[in-house]
Amino acid sequence: MENKNWTPADIMRLSTQTWANCVLQAAVNLDLFTKLDRAPDKSLTVAELAAALDCDTRATSMLTTALTAMNLLELDGSRLLITETSSRYLSADSEDYQGLTVKHMNNIMHGWINLDKSVRTGTPADDFLPITTEDESEREAFLMAMFNIARQQADLVAGAFNLTGSRRLLDLGGGPGTYAIYFCRHNPDLQAVVFDRPATESFARATIKRFELTNRVDFVGGDFTTDELPGNFDAVWLSQVLHGESPEQAARLVRRAADTMVPGGVMGIQEFILDDDRRGPSQPALFALNMLLQTPGGQSYTQREIINMMTGSGLKDIQRLTVNLPPGCGILTGVKA
Repeated sequence: MENKNWTPADIMRLSTQTWANCVLQAAVNLDLFTKLDRAPDKSLTVAELAAALDCDTRATSMLTTALTAMNLLELDGSRLLITETSSRYLSADSEDYQGLTVKHMNNIMHGWINLDKSVRTGTPADDFLPITTEDESEREAFLMAMFNIARQQADLVAGAFNLTGSRRLLDLGGGPGTYAIYFCRHNPDLQAVVFDRPATESFARATIKRFELTNRVDFVGGDFTTDELPGNFDAVWLSQVLHGESPEQAARLVRRAADTMVPGGVMGIQEFILDDDRRGPSQPALFALNMLLQTPGGQSYTQREIINMMTGSGLKDIQRLTVNLPPGCGILTGVKA
C-alpha cells in the first residue's frame, strides 16, 4: 500500500474486503466444500446442497453465487461443481486441507472488529486468546493453522538453516512440531525436542506420528517463560514466538533459550520483522496489531531489536539468512560463544 494515491473507490474496496473473507469463513464453517467434494461427480444443485447442509435454499444460492464469483466454485447449468483448488485446500478430506486456518481466522475476527477499543486501552478487547483457550475445537484450529502456515515454507527453511554437525535441537514453542519434523527430515542424524504448553502435546504427537518420526522427535510440556527448560542442545529454533511477548519477556526468552545451548551451538529465530525505521513492511505492522488483540504485551520487533536480544544473550556471528520467505518474514541466526 506504500506510495498509493488513495481514492474514495479504493477506500470502498478496502472496506468491503472483509465481506469476501466472511464468505469463505461461512462456507468452511458449513463444510460446504467437503459436501460437494463427496458428491457423485463432485456436483450438486443448489437445492441438493442446501439440503445436505441443512440450510435455507435461497440463502445457499446467494452464498454459492458469491463463491462462484470468487472462483472457488463453478456453475455448469443448474449444477454446482467444486474447483480443483477448492477440492485440494478446502475439502476436509484433502491432505492439504487449509480449513482449520480459515476457522482460526474466524475465531479471532471479533477482536479485529473491536481494534479501536484495544487501541484505546492497550489491552485485548476480546476474551478469546488462542494460546490459552480451553475449547478443544478452537485449540485445534489455532495449532493446525500454525502447522499449515509453517508447512508451506518448512522445507525451504530446513534447507537454509545449516544444522550440519548438530545432534540435538530444541524447538522452543514449537506447537505441533512442524519445524522439528522438517529439520529431522533434512538432517538424518538429528534428534529434536518440541517444548510447548501441555495442551499442545496430543496435537504434536499426532503430527510427529503422521510423519513417522516418533523415534527422533519428542515433546516436553511446560511454560517456556517460567518452567525449567531441558538443556545440552547444539541447536535451538524459535519460530514466531517472540512476537507473543513484551520486549522484556522476549529478551529474557532469548537468554533462556541460549542457556540451553552448548558453546558453539547455533540459534535460529524466525519472525515477522519490522524495518529498523518502523515504516514497514505491512505484514509485520499488521501482525503487531494482531498481537495487541491477543496478548498482554506482544508486538512485532525490528531486526535491530532482535539482534540486540541475541548479542545480549551471548550470541555472535549474527546474520540474516537469504531465503525466499513470505513478505516481512525473516530468519536471524547466531552462534553461542
